[in-house]
Amino acid sequence: MFGVKKSPFRTLGEQEMTTEPNLTPLIDVCLVLVIIFMVTAPMIMQAGIKILESQAGASAGKHAAEENIEVILTEDDKVSLNGQEVLWQDFPLKIRQEIFKSRDKLVFVTADNKNRVGRVVEILDISKQQGAKKVAIISKPEA
Repeated sequence: MFGVKKSPFRTLGEQEMTTEPNLTPLIDVCLVLVIIFMVTAPMIMQAGIKILESQAGASAGKHAAEENIEVILTEDDKVSLNGQEVLWQDFPLKIRQEIFKSRDKLVFVTADNKNRVGRVVEILDISKQQGAKKVAIISKPEA
């Protein structure tokens, strides 16, 4: 009973100490981050402007032409709003007035393949900022 007790500390002769890091907590944290990214990625990708794309002639339907707003972008970067040419600096104010009068707040943008994409996106963006509920792009039929 009263004998020699072994020391709780090991001597160098018995066994060498290992200095390997414990990777289990690191792997757990990485897996949790992967799960978080997988859950949040679809929510992040939904931001942007939603548009309806259609071919020419699709504007005829359940909505009458006078209820909707038609924006036409010509090849030489001129904009007409419901058949009347509008200057670029006056466009936000004019489209806001037209959207306010419209019941459905639907804007059709007509452009052809030679227009710059930036101008079309700018028209869509201004329309949404001024209160349009829906925007649609109508391409001109190829001749």
